[in-house]
Amino acid sequence: MLDRLNQQPPDALLALIALHNADPRSDKIDLGVGVYRTADGATPVFASVKVAEGKLLETQGSKAYLGPEGDMGFVKALMPHIFGAASPVHARLGGMQTPGGTGAVRLAAALAMRAGVTHLAVGTPTWPNHNQICADLGLDVVGFAHAAPDGTANMAALTLALRSMGKGDAVLLHGACHNPTGIDYTAHQWDHIADLLAETGVLPILDLAYHGLGDGMEQDAYGVRAVLAKVPEALICYSCDKNFGYYRDRVGALYALGASADDTHKIMTNAYALARANWSMPPDHGAAVVRLILEDEALTTSWLDELAGMRARIGEVRARLAEAGTAGTVDLTLLGEQKGMFAMLPLSKEQVIALREDHGVYMAGNGRINVAGLTLGNIDKFVAALAAVS
Repeated sequence: MLDRLNQQPPDALLALIALHNADPRSDKIDLGVGVYRTADGATPVFASVKVAEGKLLETQGSKAYLGPEGDMGFVKALMPHIFGAASPVHARLGGMQTPGGTGAVRLAAALAMRAGVTHLAVGTPTWPNHNQICADLGLDVVGFAHAAPDGTANMAALTLALRSMGKGDAVLLHGACHNPTGIDYTAHQWDHIADLLAETGVLPILDLAYHGLGDGMEQDAYGVRAVLAKVPEALICYSCDKNFGYYRDRVGALYALGASADDTHKIMTNAYALARANWSMPPDHGAAVVRLILEDEALTTSWLDELAGMRARIGEVRARLAEAGTAGTVDLTLLGEQKGMFAMLPLSKEQVIALREDHGVYMAGNGRINVAGLTLGNIDKFVAALAAVS
């Protein structure tokens, strides 16, 4: 029977890794896969993570199952950083550990479908796996333009999408550091979005995958907090893969806000059942380490300092790109106003191929770049290559 399966194309970004690795040029630039890189091109383990892993090695007494909810100490330790220490919504929040932010998104979509949601509004472009997850589940995606021509968020398109939907529908919004455009909503726009969601009854699914890599931990959580202050129900997907550098250990969480504490309990029992059928138990190591960091004041300070250094480096690269002005027909000035690791460049597939073959610059076929792949030492080469192909 298995010979009935159709051949599937390889993942484009993963194929890009192989192409980059095989390129012998010493000045090649990798702007493809979305991992943070230092000025030396490394993706190191956080010093705070190393210390906490040592502590875990010494103190962990068992590898027994924790249950489908995972490490609840981890789940609760994150909550003040995401929702604020004194937020009144804490009484109506439930949470559980998931295998990365991807697991949280998958679980949120499945939970929404179980609750009767049939249409999910998603701004385009978005992280490609959002659409793949929804397609696999059979959840209908309704797209709307996320970015306006001037490089800001297209609030008119979002407003129209929300006003055309209602109870029984849901919308997926990036909490901060939009992937792939880098175009975030302002605080004023988030306030407007929160009012629209309260008015229309559309269920918000908020994906906060790059918390702390935009303007700061408090600033990047503004949208989530603004929405939760206005709506009766919401699902929040969280990833520690980027802001703790825990990519391969898959550390994430799903939070649910119910109209009451009883409703939240009911939501979470369904989330546990769905998780049990998907991955049964989430991997514990990374979550346990994050918990140890957040339970230790000195380690928390160390982690936040490391995160601030990452944020500063990304900001510095964006500023240098903006200073370059234009490269051929590509306007780089807007990159200085955008947030996080990613940006979209208006390049054709042919231009992307020319960048790769003629200049050793590797990026996704749709023009998405990982800003953290650039350094102060290779920005000039990158700008010159853009000018050459455009």
